[in-house]
Amino acid sequence: MDKFVDRQAELQTLNQLVSAKKSQFVIVYGRRRVGKTTLLVHWAQQTGLPTLYWMARRDSPEATRQSLARALWRWAYPTTPTVEPPRFGSWEQLFEQMGRMIGDQSLILIFDEFSYAVESDAALPSHLQAAWDHIFKTKALTLVLAGSHIGMMVDLLNYQAPLYGRTTAQLLVEPLPFAVLADFFPHYPAAELVATYAVLGGVPAYLERFDPDQNLSANIRQHLFQRTGMFRSEPAVLVSDLVRETRQYEAILRAIATGAHTPAAITKLTGIASPNLSPYLRRLRDLGLVERRIPATIPPTQRRSTTRSRYALRDPYLRFYFRFIEPNLEMIELGLTDLLWERISEQFRAFIGGTVFEELCREWTVLQARQGRLPFAPELVGSHWATDAQIDVVAINWREQTILLGECKWGGDAVGSAVIRELVAKTALVVPGPDWQVHYAFFARADFTPSARQEAAAVNAQLINLATLALDLRSALEQ
Repeated sequence: MDKFVDRQAELQTLNQLVSAKKSQFVIVYGRRRVGKTTLLVHWAQQTGLPTLYWMARRDSPEATRQSLARALWRWAYPTTPTVEPPRFGSWEQLFEQMGRMIGDQSLILIFDEFSYAVESDAALPSHLQAAWDHIFKTKALTLVLAGSHIGMMVDLLNYQAPLYGRTTAQLLVEPLPFAVLADFFPHYPAAELVATYAVLGGVPAYLERFDPDQNLSANIRQHLFQRTGMFRSEPAVLVSDLVRETRQYEAILRAIATGAHTPAAITKLTGIASPNLSPYLRRLRDLGLVERRIPATIPPTQRRSTTRSRYALRDPYLRFYFRFIEPNLEMIELGLTDLLWERISEQFRAFIGGTVFEELCREWTVLQARQGRLPFAPELVGSHWATDAQIDVVAINWREQTILLGECKWGGDAVGSAVIRELVAKTALVVPGPDWQVHYAFFARADFTPSARQEAAAVNAQLINLATLALDLRSALEQ
């Protein structure tokens, strides 16, 4: 059984819609294995309302239509599930029959993996638009279209699309936040939870595969160092489920994962000419696989036109796979898993520190800002990079000319005073002007030495260890 955790914000949104006592047309979308079906089924059961659930598959238009008809018949005649519906020669006939069978009762109608049905019959959205306008809109009906093909689901909302203007809500289901990993792995210490998040992210289907009674190393060996299986094929399946020209997109993802963060560097590794690269990057951003990062210290008026941007993979598993698994597939084929883990272990700490730990520190900073616990209210939280200085966490308010600079350390030893002094020494290289007010924050996996605490007190810096960071993120989730 699928494990259901968190999703309180999504449930609240869906409950508000169904409590409105009028027809609702909802689009729910998100990447594969993120838990859309589990969320919708759990929500529908909580409401206590009758629910007709149908999952589309890649099939012919006729088979797709009959599949929906069988789901309708199973809902209408639950005591005689073997009764077969008649053949419907058109969507109009099926939707008219559905309207008659629904009648005046309140109903949740879920069309799951709707993008597969559209692949089978591109005219389906037009037929559904007509059915909504003339049959369903006046009923006490909550119609939910859900799908994993993010691009296709978003296209349903476009101005020229048949369903444009019909939907009453759109819900993007994102991966779970770091704080919920403790529900999946209750015996893991905070550091191992962060390491697990660096490998799997917050995708429920991935987290459920790992055994909470085994440590991370054992789980990686058992599930990721396999010649076949979900984790081995997942990157290709995920990309092919979202786009059609998979070769070019996979090449770009691979390049970014291995350190090519600028268009010039990506072009050099992939061979995709610069003029042709932009549409691919734009599509990957629209699909939520890649994000474009801009130094937080770039003034607001220059952010749209700056060339100092970097591209990063948003999905932790894709980062881990393209960084450690794909380059070593030969070792997996030969069964050299002990040697492979030894090689990964040499770089794993730096990988965690440079990816999810910094991201979690920025997430903590945003949380503190929302709760009014920072010395000022930042307009933006990000990072800074230039040839002369790299800053892991930057929170900035341009109007008040106030900035916070933060350093993140994932080492196993307590952070010493030198780290404090080094960040303070970079201040003049980063702060936009001489009249700015500067604050500091330091994040550590372990803790801080007494001398570091003295140095931090001298500049009124905040010191946050991993235990505090994890507790604060968890507390915010439970509020």
